Amino acid sequence: MIIKPSTLLRNDYGTVSNMVHESAEPVYITRNGEGDTVIMSIEAFEAREQMLRHRAEILEAELNRLTGAKAYTRSEVRAHLKEKHFKDVYDARKP
Repeated sequence: MIIKPSTLLRNDYGTVSNMVHESAEPVYITRNGEGDTVIMSIEAFEAREQMLRHRAEILEAELNRLTGAKAYTRSEVRAHLKEKHFKDVYDARKP
């Protein structure tokens, strides 16, 4: 965990920006010795957001499973995807 005072951010933004990008971790900024702000690179933020979306999707799927929602076998999913997305490809191969 990287913790820096707000004066560093104010006086030397470039150093803080480089720190964030090089470490790929958030930098915690303090104000008067107390936690105040967190700074992270856009890439790290987007990766974190994607991970959180995936976790939400997994949680939703697990909740559906636990509440008895219809589940599909791998074969059923493949058949559905083939029909929905690749029907034209398979139809074109037929003589």
